[in-house]
Amino acid sequence: MKFLRLSVILLVVLMSKMALGQYKNDPTVKGMADTIRVSTTNINNELIPWVVIPEITISDTRLFKSPEEKAKFNRLRYNVLKVLPYAMYARRKYADLQVQLNYAKSRKEKRVLIKTFEGEIKDMFNKEIKNLTITQGGILIKLIDRETGTSSYDLLKDMKGGITAFFYQSIARIFGNNLKNTYDPQEDRDIEAIIQASGYYSYSYL
Repeated sequence: MKFLRLSVILLVVLMSKMALGQYKNDPTVKGMADTIRVSTTNINNELIPWVVIPEITISDTRLFKSPEEKAKFNRLRYNVLKVLPYAMYARRKYADLQVQLNYAKSRKEKRVLIKTFEGEIKDMFNKEIKNLTITQGGILIKLIDRETGTSSYDLLKDMKGGITAFFYQSIARIFGNNLKNTYDPQEDRDIEAIIQASGYYSYSYL
């Protein structure tokens, strides 16, 4: 038994030394004396190193005055997270469209690109957005402005003209919404707080 115990101890020591040797030979592992390259700024002939760190958002814990207020916030959170992916989808598609329009060589090519964009948005509408509630639709209108920097009304006006934009605006007004609504981070601070805490923008914000 003593021999077996000594053999196990010896094996562990050998494995530890092998692991330490691999660690030291690993080129991806930086030691205390290794050189780390960083950007620098020359200030009065002195090189000041600096690094870029990710943006950090600090938020307070939300306190509610009553169960009703908490329930109201939770409903808002549900609605925001329900429509946020659609607004982000619209942002990506609209950004792609703007790039493609810049490279288009003729008005005919631009019309084809816009038509394709409309088809993709309509396809999403027919599958998903048509089932949204009026409240969710109103939030989506604001989030489209947040994501694209342009109101839904102006997007329609740019792509389809003023008459079409007016037509859809009239329909939206019947159902209690307004395509001209814009996003205000202060006025809509609860929505903004929900978005920031959602994790959707942990990769980056474009």
